[in-house]
Amino acid sequence: MSRLCEICSVSEHKYRCKTCRLLYCSVVCYKKHQEQPCEPPPPPPEDASKPGGVAEGQQQKKIILFSTVDTVPAEKLELLGQSEHLKNLLYNPHLRRLLTEVDNARDGMNAVKVAMMEPLFVEFADECLRLVEPAEDEPERLDDLVFTNLQHRR
Repeated sequence: MSRLCEICSVSEHKYRCKTCRLLYCSVVCYKKHQEQPCEPPPPPPEDASKPGGVAEGQQQKKIILFSTVDTVPAEKLELLGQSEHLKNLLYNPHLRRLLTEVDNARDGMNAVKVAMMEPLFVEFADECLRLVEPAEDEPERLDDLVFTNLQHRR
């Protein structure tokens, strides 16, 4: 089944725009298409009555395909998005840059080791871990920690 170029409507299409999925046949048609910005097509509407559809007011659960013993449950990951402390930390452009570098690094473990030299990154990592896997004997306030340390000195 051949389809014609959606620009010139003369030749059979050979290519598809990566952004809007429009079919075109040549560089000339591509350049003509690029004269105006294109947008990705809207996603098909999901029907709540169909399997996989989501009823209004409900959130779709993300499925974890390859879980391991280290996989963090989705409920705990949602705590990260609700943390005001994390949100405030992420306003810092330096932290966002560090996270991007770690994410894009070829050697992720080495990138994390380098990032852990930055106190801001350590604070971010500690807060993530505190939310996802809270320690059972963790003091609730910094004052408690200081008081405990003073008791140990005597």
